[in-house]
Amino acid sequence: MTFDDTAIDWLAKLLSDAAIAEIMPRFRRLDEGEVRQKTSAADLVTQADVNAERLITVRLRERYPQAMIVGEEACSDDPALLQGLGEADLAFVIDPVDGTFNFASGVPLFGVMLGVVVKGETVAGIIHDPVGKDWLIGAKGAGSHIRHAHGTLEKVHVAEPAPISQMTGAVSWQYMPEPERSRLARNQTKSLSQFGYRCAAHEYRLLASGHAHFVVYNKLMPWDHLAGVLIHAEAGGFAARFDGSAYLPSHVGGGLLVAPDEESWRELRRELWAE
Repeated sequence: MTFDDTAIDWLAKLLSDAAIAEIMPRFRRLDEGEVRQKTSAADLVTQADVNAERLITVRLRERYPQAMIVGEEACSDDPALLQGLGEADLAFVIDPVDGTFNFASGVPLFGVMLGVVVKGETVAGIIHDPVGKDWLIGAKGAGSHIRHAHGTLEKVHVAEPAPISQMTGAVSWQYMPEPERSRLARNQTKSLSQFGYRCAAHEYRLLASGHAHFVVYNKLMPWDHLAGVLIHAEAGGFAARFDGSAYLPSHVGGGLLVAPDEESWRELRRELWAE
């Protein structure tokens, strides 16, 4: 079966099903042994991540047996699963619990993310909020919307451009090498205010719905960014890697700067990296 826009509803329900079955029953109820570290004390995986990804993967394979499926936890065990994402005829990229540190800490800022890639291009993105029970959905050429729990659709749009002194944003400088780390941390104070949710799902939601202006990410794993960048673009925004090149599904490096428009992107690139 090939992917088309009619599958969006099915995919949205799939993410909700995984949240209902595997994620929310464990929220603030994780048993000892259901949480473990991956690379550090800030990089966690829980049984909710593993089980939700497994459920989503099984359902996707039933409906799309020829598709490439890239899940964060599966790739953590076998990084080779990422190979070929940029060339696949059809691929689904899953982040079963984005914001695992928050989830494991009992903080209700986490989401389920799914990106759809066709022949190297992201064509759809869904971010499900299991706590709010709604979805942020974008499809190539069709704009981005919030589908509320009560069923209504709300079209979203990025914030209007503003000078950096009037922008709100987030800079993930903790993943940067020196001296870039200190430079970005210092220059972020040029903005009006900052946020740091430790959850790309909710950070992209904030940007796509016009409640903040920019984010800077250094670590580019596809499950964290493909859905969000597509949704943000369809909401009118602009994103590019630090060197100005387009962000593609095959990229895992080069950084990412997300802004309301291209002119704002250029101002942020200049001001945040100023000596």
